[in-house]
Amino acid sequence: MKIKMDYGKEGVFFDIPDNSDILLPNHKKRLSNPKDQIINSVENPINSIPLRSLYKKGMKVGVSVCDHTRAQPRNEIILSLLKIFEGIKKNDLLIFIATGSHRATTEEEIKEIFDAEVISNTTIVIHNSEISSELENLGNTSKKTPVILNKEWISCDLKITTGFVEPHFFAGFSGGPKMVAPGLAGIDTIMNLHDYDRINNKKSSWGIIEGNPIHEEISEISRILKPDFSIDLTLNRENNITGIYSGDLFTEHKIACNEVRKDSMIETKKLYDLVITSNSGYPLDQNLYQTIKGVSAASQITKPGGYIIAVSQCSDGIPFNSPYEKLLKSVSNPKEYLDHLKNTDSLEPDQWQLQIQAQLQEKNKIFLYSKLNEKDTSDAHLSKIENVEKIIEEITSKVKNPSICVLPEGPQTIPYKQ
Repeated sequence: MKIKMDYGKEGVFFDIPDNSDILLPNHKKRLSNPKDQIINSVENPINSIPLRSLYKKGMKVGVSVCDHTRAQPRNEIILSLLKIFEGIKKNDLLIFIATGSHRATTEEEIKEIFDAEVISNTTIVIHNSEISSELENLGNTSKKTPVILNKEWISCDLKITTGFVEPHFFAGFSGGPKMVAPGLAGIDTIMNLHDYDRINNKKSSWGIIEGNPIHEEISEISRILKPDFSIDLTLNRENNITGIYSGDLFTEHKIACNEVRKDSMIETKKLYDLVITSNSGYPLDQNLYQTIKGVSAASQITKPGGYIIAVSQCSDGIPFNSPYEKLLKSVSNPKEYLDHLKNTDSLEPDQWQLQIQAQLQEKNKIFLYSKLNEKDTSDAHLSKIENVEKIIEEITSKVKNPSICVLPEGPQTIPYKQ
């Protein structure tokens, strides 16, 4: 049978065996008039007074939004806020692109993310986790992680986080407190939050909040400098808004997570010899760094020694010249780096991503269908493929009647076996 996999902006079709299992999330219907519904939500918030009542004329308002690697409908949110804060001056409405340790969002990407009305009526600030003069140290968490955040965000009179909620492969869920840290955190904070022990913890995984050391610590940071108001969305495959949750950060985010858990966490009755996954298409499949999420989702239901085919465009490379690329090229194989991490207390940017990749590759053989060339794929210690159907045939020649599962929407679906 022919199946469409999310890939870039258009998707891609493959022929797969008719007896393959296909797992999809249970998306809700898109909301009509989303801007009006966002306004209605912030005027009738969860465990908070209405946003309009929090705002006083002359306030400097900071709004944290996702960066270019996320499909958040930022424009709809900001247009709604412009109506709420009618007449606010351009210099008083700051939109913080919460890049965490990712590369800076480009001017071209800004124009893709926001329309002319938003760009002309707001001040856009691109967070940089490595410029010390733009950061401020607020002390330490109870686990001794330094709380270093964007200085301009700290100075805002009214702080609003906006995100969207989906399962996350080590923080449990996206959105909520992640829009403060790592989103607007300094690199030292980010590296401590992603150290070997935290990433290696069994509760640092998809859909887990309680007892998840990473989620609990980023939540602690968000309590140290608590946002005044938060807005989280849920989305469907077309990135249309299906739910709006606003008000107190911790209350609304928990409710949103519970809804997403019901829709996205799909139980299976068995493990599979081969799992074919996408990385949810553009913008999440822009680079290999993000692609590890789709591989991690597939690995949840792949037999030890089984195979994973990751279908991810990687139009932005690894990304090139990133700390992740440098780490990949610094070792002869991922296990070598895993052994290194087990025996050192040093911290390096992006080490968590190579750690997760190495742990996945200890369990499964990973093939990559992408725009990366042979050398770049090899440097990333993965096997490049040009023909998915041919690899399925090769696996079938090695494994008699292999069990196959397909995740067309990648990490939008988080399968698990009890």
